[in-house]
Amino acid sequence: MRLPQGPQYLKGHGTENDFVILPDPGGELELTESRVQALCDRRRGLGADGVLRVVRTGALEDAPADVPADLWFMDYRNADGSVAEMCGNGVRVFVHYLVQAGLAEPGELVIGTRAGTRFVTAHGGGRVTVDMGPAKVFGESATEVSGVEFSGVAVDVGNPHLACVTSADIDSLDLTTPPPHDPAVFPHGVNVEFVRPVGPDRVRMRVHERGVGETRSCGTGTVAATVAALRSRGAETGRCAVQIPGGVVEVEVTPETVMLTGPAVLVASGQLDRQWWAAA
Repeated sequence: MRLPQGPQYLKGHGTENDFVILPDPGGELELTESRVQALCDRRRGLGADGVLRVVRTGALEDAPADVPADLWFMDYRNADGSVAEMCGNGVRVFVHYLVQAGLAEPGELVIGTRAGTRFVTAHGGGRVTVDMGPAKVFGESATEVSGVEFSGVAVDVGNPHLACVTSADIDSLDLTTPPPHDPAVFPHGVNVEFVRPVGPDRVRMRVHERGVGETRSCGTGTVAATVAALRSRGAETGRCAVQIPGGVVEVEVTPETVMLTGPAVLVASGQLDRQWWAAA
């Protein structure tokens, strides 16, 4: 049976933080909130934590003014259809797709995001390093999960995070619902990380992403977790291996920026059914 041909898609993940990739160079797809929700639904769609639309900056009406029009732009949407500024795992998958599709050469390149331009290096074999820009600590706050209060630092990585370093058993935490947050500190919601040091340069992390829920990994979250872990031992810079449920990434915090290195995998490609797309 041959289905009526709709938009092309690919499926990929970065440390099991998974995405639907929609190639759309000219910005022709009408990517509505309901279509994103349908694509990401794990029963009625393809299933994913978010959608990466591959588009030229100049084809987007809402792209940041300081991102050059000729760059490939990662138009990222959370699973609930909301637009997000940045996604560290998504950038790696996005760049790996560009290289595999012949749209970019391995090595150093620049892409656009709603958090600004990002410099990346495609090492080959799906391994990608992303210059995430400086992580900015802008205060402290707290949350409560499973009857336990956690204090943490508020970190801006292009999107907002509350990173809580703890010696508690993070495996027992119930992250099925969003951890409460202070709207005065996080007026647009927040990603919340629970970080447990397990060695001098290694931490374990679980994360609840705003608009998604608990995910197997969160690239910007691993940056926030590293910043918080370093600060907890009186350091402003350093390296850390961050172990998330989906794997391990490496984060290096320097005086100028933060570098995130980890894998990216493409697992499938195909065509969406045209009637399904229209109904969604």
